[in-house]
Amino acid sequence: MPEPSNITLAVTGASGSIYAAEILRALAADTRVSKINFVASDSALRVFAEELKISGRTNLAEKILGAPCSKLQHHTETDIGANIASGSYPTDAMIILPCSMGTLASIANGIAQNLIHRAADVCLKENRPLILCVRETPFNRIHLRNMQLASDAGATIFPTIPTLYNHPQSTQDMARQFIHRVLAHIGLPQPGAYQWQPDETP
Repeated sequence: MPEPSNITLAVTGASGSIYAAEILRALAADTRVSKINFVASDSALRVFAEELKISGRTNLAEKILGAPCSKLQHHTETDIGANIASGSYPTDAMIILPCSMGTLASIANGIAQNLIHRAADVCLKENRPLILCVRETPFNRIHLRNMQLASDAGATIFPTIPTLYNHPQSTQDMARQFIHRVLAHIGLPQPGAYQWQPDETP
């Protein structure tokens, strides 16, 4: 797979704002990424306010990064005429992190109610990588069925499950290792990412 340079990052209303903040910082710092199309749902804005104390409807990404970012383009979820709503726009991959069960359901069943759903649908129809970092527990049968439908359509189901074998020292360590795994999956391995090494044979 060629290295992606144009990434769509969507954030929905599930718990897990720390993951979204970490992946946005990584994408902004990655010189291989030339463009970030960023979309946050209205529900995501509320979760950011509650979990990270970042509030406001405008400039959310800049508030997370702490400074303007020239490769960042912000879209509202109601802007169905945005570039990422068209298959002719060359998005290399789309990540939804975190992905709520409502967003999963819309994508799995082809219901494009907003820009996030539509952009995901475009990735599926154009055979582009779509990573759904689902966040819920426990899963009911509807959730599981929708994950199966989305997977059958071409999406990758990537639950927000942190690793422990790397001995994380903080929630930020957990979030950072998780987003390293996600970015490696789309061809953007990150410097400093933990890689499991088996014990040496005595």
